Order: sequence, then structure tokens, then C-alpha cells
Amino acid sequence: MQFTFLHTADIHLDSPLKGLERYDGAPVEEVRTAARRALENLVDHAVGTGVAFVLIAGDVYDGDWRDYNTGLFFASQMSRLREAQIRVYLISGNHDAESHVSRSLRLPDNVQRFSTDAPQTVMLDDLRVAIHGQGFANARVDKDLTQDYPDAVPKHFNIGLLHTSLDGRPGHAAYAPCSLAGLLGKGYDYWALGHVHQREIVHENPWVVFPGIVQGRHIRELGPKSCTVVTVDDSRVVHAEPVSVDVMRWSELTVDVAQCRNADDAIDAVMGVLTQTCGDDELGGRTLAVRLRLIGASSVHAEFIADPVRWANEFRRCATDIGPGRAWIERVCFDTHSPVDLDELATREDAVSELLREIESLINNDEALTAFAKAELEPMISRVNRDLGSTQETQPYCQAEELRTLLHEARDLLITRLLSGGRNT
Repeated sequence: MQFTFLHTADIHLDSPLKGLERYDGAPVEEVRTAARRALENLVDHAVGTGVAFVLIAGDVYDGDWRDYNTGLFFASQMSRLREAQIRVYLISGNHDAESHVSRSLRLPDNVQRFSTDAPQTVMLDDLRVAIHGQGFANARVDKDLTQDYPDAVPKHFNIGLLHTSLDGRPGHAAYAPCSLAGLLGKGYDYWALGHVHQREIVHENPWVVFPGIVQGRHIRELGPKSCTVVTVDDSRVVHAEPVSVDVMRWSELTVDVAQCRNADDAIDAVMGVLTQTCGDDELGGRTLAVRLRLIGASSVHAEFIADPVRWANEFRRCATDIGPGRAWIERVCFDTHSPVDLDELATREDAVSELLREIESLINNDEALTAFAKAELEPMISRVNRDLGSTQETQPYCQAEELRTLLHEARDLLITRLLSGGRNT
């Protein structure tokens, strides 16, 4: 017997925006509704290809809802699957367990939610499939739930449905930890996992799969996001393929401006990289959300650090020039540096080199940095607050790393301008 099923997890409907700078042209609404449209794409694919059932391995929601519209939207998509006679089996993840209303809203009768008290087995007699699973009863589960999962049902295709960090994954809390050896020891044919947002095939034959999040929500969730469609023939997995359902992609683009003679050259370089990336067939016309990182020893470095807000918006204009809805600059990171050889400059015997040595001495001395902040920065900020009529108490500027960053920028700007004769470079 041959059939297909769809495995997904971590839908995070109506997740709040994270790290989104709001400015004219920023697709705030598109980002806010992206998870909904990704779920619609997933349902479209399930209906269009006629999968036998859908597995959801936790975190449909993103904590407690602001209102019932979140739950109503999910229910409407499950109703679309019911109309196509597609069954749905889901477990609650840690974020679902945070939602009080999600536990009380009744879903369409094609959806079966697994128990949170103990492992439960659902038999699909027409397909000779056994699905074993247990959801999260609360937002933090520290025990290995799989210890109580039953052994495989003989002469059936056995699936384990589990929300877990497995043996640990970077950036993910250690929820329902377990070992790969423990999963394989159950004798199941497919483990449908959730919680980890990056797609990963942990093991093949038997298959252990994290499908990943369906829609990236911020810059740490880069690249294509998908569900996994599994084809089973004669109780054996023959394909487990990702199907992209996301509607916008997050990407970090690095542009080396070392060869740029002026700011216009830098703009042209950024435009070229954006145009090429947005024209990639794999992107499929999706909106590209970009963190732009400029690097290199460049003569335009001083311009960037002198007015980073202006240049960030110049590069955002590049994104709008490509075409409506094609690209959006989430943030611009100026990681350029001065083309001046500071080590060589420090060996000279003149006023500029003496100034450079003084700044370097300050940068490399935590005690001197703290003294500088107290003696120079705090009184200056107090005067500014007083002139502005602010009653806000001045905060101590004693974070050495932050001060170093500021001094590095000031050093580069000052040295570049001194060496250029004070011209506005």
C-alpha cells in the first residue's frame, strides 16, 4: 500500500514581531501575517496533492492569544482539510501549553489532539498505521516523555509524534530531552519531531525528522522554511521531501566595499548584490528580508560612521528601487574600517600618531575607560539633559565594550579627517 502524509511543526500563528525596524516601506503587515499565509500554503499543498493525513508536532500557537481570531483562523484551515477528507493529528508544544484559550476552543472533528497526561496511540486501520504521541501539559517539560511511549505495533507503519529538543540544539530550550538511541529503540518507522526551527534529518531508516518552522520570523531564522511530505510504500519510507510554504525569506547579505572609491560606488555594489539575490529562481518571487552587512577597508568608511542613519536609508532606497515587495532591508551593519594602516601610523613621530597612541591606550585600559566616562561623558550628558529640561537621571557609562566601540568609531572618523586635511570625506 502506498500513501503520503504531511509532517509540520512550529507554525507559531500570529507571533509578535521581533527586531522589526518600522520605517516607510517596511512590510510590517506582511511580516505580521506571514505565518497565516504560510499555513494557507501548507493546506493548499495538502489538499492539492491529496495526502492521507497531516501531523503537527507542536507549537501551532505562540503563547496565549491576544484575541480569538488566532484560534478561529487555525480552525478555519483545519475545516478546509476536513472538506478534503484529510485527517489531522497534533500534539501541544511548550508554546501551546502557555495558551489557556487554545485548550478550550473546539476544533473540527477531523482533528485529534493527543493527550497531555500520558502517551496515546491512534490506529488508522485503513492504512495500517499506528501514531503514538503525547503533548505538553505545561510550558516546561523536563522529563523524557518517550520513556513511556509504547513499543511498535506489529505489522503497522509506526509513527512517533514528539515535541522535543532531542539531545540539545543551539538556540532552543532543553524541553522533553531524549536520545536518538532511545527513539530508535522503540522500533518506529518515522519520528515526527517539532520544537527545533531549522529543518534537520537526524536519521534515516528509520527516519527521525525536524521539519523546521513554516515561516521565518526574524533574522535568526534564515533561508527557506518548509513542511515535510513523506511517501510510504509497503510500510517503508521512500521519500521525505521538504516543500517550501513560506511567503517571505530572511537573508544576511555581505557586501565588500573595499574597492569602492566613493559612496556612489558602494550604492552600486549593494544594488548589484540585491538585484542578483532577488532574481534567484529558488526565491520564487518571495519578499526578501535582508540584514545588510558592509565590510572592507574602504575610503567611504568615514562617511558611513559619520552619518549611519542617512546611509542605512540610502541602502533601503536601493531595495525599493528593485521593485515593490521584492526586497526589504531589515538592518544595515557597518563593519567597514579605515584603509589607513593604523599600526604604521602609530610608529610615526607627529601630532596625529601621538593622538592615535593616546586613543589606543585608552581603548585597551578598562580602568582608564571607566574614569574617562565618569570625568567626560557623564557631566556632558548631564548638561545636555539640563539644557533640554529633562529630569531623567544620568545613567553611568561604564560598559567597557560599548565605550570601546564608540572610541573605535571616533578614532577612525577623526584620523581619516585629519589625514585628509579636515575635508568632509
